[in-house]
Amino acid sequence: MTDRHHLLVYGGTFAAVGDGGDISGVRAAGSPEGLFVRDARHLSRWQLTVDGAVPETLSPVADGDTARCVLVPRGGRDEPAAYTLFREQVVGDSSFIDLIRVTSNRPVPTSIRLALTVDADFTDQFELRSDHRTYAKTGATRSRQVLDHGLEFVYQRGEWRSVTTVTADPAPDTVEETGTGARRLVWTLDLDPHSTAELTLRVMARPHGDKRALRVPRSPAALSSQLLSLEGEFVEGVAFPTGWPELAAACARGLADLATLQVSAKGPDDEDLRVPAAGAPWFLTLLGRDALLTSLFALPYRPRLAAATLPALAATQATERGADGVSQPGKIVHEVRHGELAHFGQVPYGRYYGSVDATPLFLILLGAYVEQTADAELARRLEPHARAAIGWMLDHGGLTTRGYLVYRADQGGLANQNWKDSPGAVCFADGTRASGPVMAAGAQGYAYDALRRTAWLARTVWQDETYAALLEQAAADLRDRFQRDFWMPEHSFPALALDGAGRQVDALASDAGHLLWSGLLDKEYGELVGRRLLEPDFFSGWGVRTLASGQSAYHPLSYHRGSVWPHDNALITLGLARYGLHDEAREVAHALVDAATTSGHRLPEVLAGYGRDTHAEPVPYPHACERESRAAATPLALLTAVGGA
Repeated sequence: MTDRHHLLVYGGTFAAVGDGGDISGVRAAGSPEGLFVRDARHLSRWQLTVDGAVPETLSPVADGDTARCVLVPRGGRDEPAAYTLFREQVVGDSSFIDLIRVTSNRPVPTSIRLALTVDADFTDQFELRSDHRTYAKTGATRSRQVLDHGLEFVYQRGEWRSVTTVTADPAPDTVEETGTGARRLVWTLDLDPHSTAELTLRVMARPHGDKRALRVPRSPAALSSQLLSLEGEFVEGVAFPTGWPELAAACARGLADLATLQVSAKGPDDEDLRVPAAGAPWFLTLLGRDALLTSLFALPYRPRLAAATLPALAATQATERGADGVSQPGKIVHEVRHGELAHFGQVPYGRYYGSVDATPLFLILLGAYVEQTADAELARRLEPHARAAIGWMLDHGGLTTRGYLVYRADQGGLANQNWKDSPGAVCFADGTRASGPVMAAGAQGYAYDALRRTAWLARTVWQDETYAALLEQAAADLRDRFQRDFWMPEHSFPALALDGAGRQVDALASDAGHLLWSGLLDKEYGELVGRRLLEPDFFSGWGVRTLASGQSAYHPLSYHRGSVWPHDNALITLGLARYGLHDEAREVAHALVDAATTSGHRLPEVLAGYGRDTHAEPVPYPHACERESRAAATPLALLTAVGGA
């Protein structure tokens, strides 16, 4: 077993397997192996042995929706392998299939003993993070039952009950105990000369509260066909640029990823919806900010994402002030979790509202969606939710009392509640963290755009001229205040934020590009910012860094203080185009497309900030989500910004 792992993703289900298709249950390359559904690990071990030994990986699992590998018994050049194992795995909705073909390489009959060690620990994803936290689980029990064709694992804690069922065709000859809680399924295979035997193992995960009548498809081929059909339908009909095949390939790859990165949600009338998940492995769930930006990037090409995201977020919009003070009337949810720890309140993320920017982004997407599709009915349906969101921005959000959207560190939740939400991400140039209530620059740009777009809806759809005029005045006042309070003349650049004392947080950061996308800056200031973002300390050759190099706070392997984020660069590129800086927009777009081309046309969540002048290929960020919806949608935003240039 190597430390590599490979992700298979379908909706709210993913499997992370090793090179040989095994699941060891240990952390590998920053994330744990296993089969996960709705924040819980439903398979923690899935390890194959033949004649008591782990086979050698002859051809490892490669990237793709199906994990295929070739295995042989360990031996030497003078001892050709007696048999070859061909393994094929794929995930579906709450399901996993493993097809194992064993082919004899001998001219005489051969008998082999094949065994699969299986366990399901039902660990919550939050327990597997690298934060060294532990969680009490009083009264929790695990049980195992042998079935005619396999095994069933059950986890019970109070009313919480989760089940994993493993069935095999043919049924195992015996099921052995291992002394660890795992069980070993065993087959004795008698092979004729040069013949093949086949085993199909099917896993069904039933998380707590999931009462759907699901079935595991019969074979990997059947499930792969479903996946290909889903991805093909999502890609079909989009006009890709013919003169820039690399961008076309990145758009196609992104759309295919978005097809499988959708999870279930409910709308205001309890209707079933499919919305973009944030990303795998850690965030295969609804995150407000991520779903909104993904839907915005995809809007000209796949407006159905916005049509689902908007009502899903309206359904989870806060209606009262929570005891933690983070939930406030009108606020759009930051994160929704379905796992055991969220259910019992041991982590605050069941419905967590620690985001200062999801609420204005909700209003931006609603306005942009109606403008793009002329679907005024959705704007009428969500009018109460939009007005409540405006009310949050003006009242609880701080626009009226502080002049800006404000957030405070949340004990037990997030220290920063803008998109750069890691500890220390909002900092001065010397690395000192901003303290007190923080007013992040990018959030003010979103607020400005939200006010203007909602004013347009009020005037054209809701027929409320008085409300429209009020919002337009609020937007104009915000623009004037911002350029007075945030602009740093000595840098010809806006501050990253204002701290609790009103001081400019003077780190030079990529968030300034979001202000171009929002249109908050005057043209002269916008052009200065746009050109500054393309200077070498900001621009790595693979994209704009989150923090310009040369500052004490800069680190190329930090999450938000020097790395390169594709979605951040997508907003910057759209902003550059908005301010007429088309050459600069093309330069950023080409850099991102080149980065995608080095990795199968797929952009990761984030890249390290090392420069292209010293590194011929982008350096990966070690803990990035491998499939991330905003990154998947980034090529579509680039296409919108620069066309096929």
